[in-house]
Amino acid sequence: MPTKTKKPVKAAKTVKKTKPAAKPAAKHVAKKVEAKKPAKAAPKAAAKHHAPAKPVAVKPAPAAHKPAPAPAAAPKAAAAPAAPAPKKANFKVGDLAVYPAHGVGKITDIEVQEIAGVKLELFVVYFEKEKLRLKVATNRAEQKGMRHLADRAMIEQSMKVIRGRARIKRTMWSRRAQEYDAKINSGDLISVAEVVRDLYRSEDQPEQSYSERQLFEQAMDRMSREIGAVNKLTLTEAVQLIEKQLAKSPRRGPKTEPDAEEAAA
Repeated sequence: MPTKTKKPVKAAKTVKKTKPAAKPAAKHVAKKVEAKKPAKAAPKAAAKHHAPAKPVAVKPAPAAHKPAPAPAAAPKAAAAPAAPAPKKANFKVGDLAVYPAHGVGKITDIEVQEIAGVKLELFVVYFEKEKLRLKVATNRAEQKGMRHLADRAMIEQSMKVIRGRARIKRTMWSRRAQEYDAKINSGDLISVAEVVRDLYRSEDQPEQSYSERQLFEQAMDRMSREIGAVNKLTLTEAVQLIEKQLAKSPRRGPKTEPDAEEAAA
């Protein structure tokens, strides 16, 4: 019968309906492929992230290395030995002493004073001519040039110096005056005698300039006071003794013109 032949047509329609079902499968596959792509890119991103950490070959900073400590024994070997403590001068109360800047003085007392929390033992020296009282630390007296009176041998040597010929340098008077002043304040009796010898003028010689006269009198005073103290003479007697020795020195000729100009300077 013709009605039974229509059933296969329906089956064909169902085949057409099954075709679209394959499309979602393709989309699902595409999604899987797209999902896999980022997985491949992930290692690259990871590689880029680790790229700055490559400075493995960079040398460490020199500050990271601790310098080797210097041997402790080296500074000790280089250190200078400690200077010995200054010795105390062996002066007693009543002794006469020579201080370079003032000449002969007498020690009137030895006292102890506290200065800046430190106790110091001091010599009290009195200079009669200047009416001056000077205090000198006992452990610094020798360093300051303070000394005992000259002995007999030194006195005789100073007398021999003033009997000799004057040795006047041919230089400007201002320079010679500085040298004479340094000798007078040196505290050395022989140096003082050299100034007396060089600046002495006898009666038949030209007069000294004012500055020459001042230096000569200062040197004569220092020398006569020490000689008088050693030989137990008065100041006048000591000056006369020195002048007698100066009179025995070789006579000086008259001054030349250059010398006169220097003295007047």
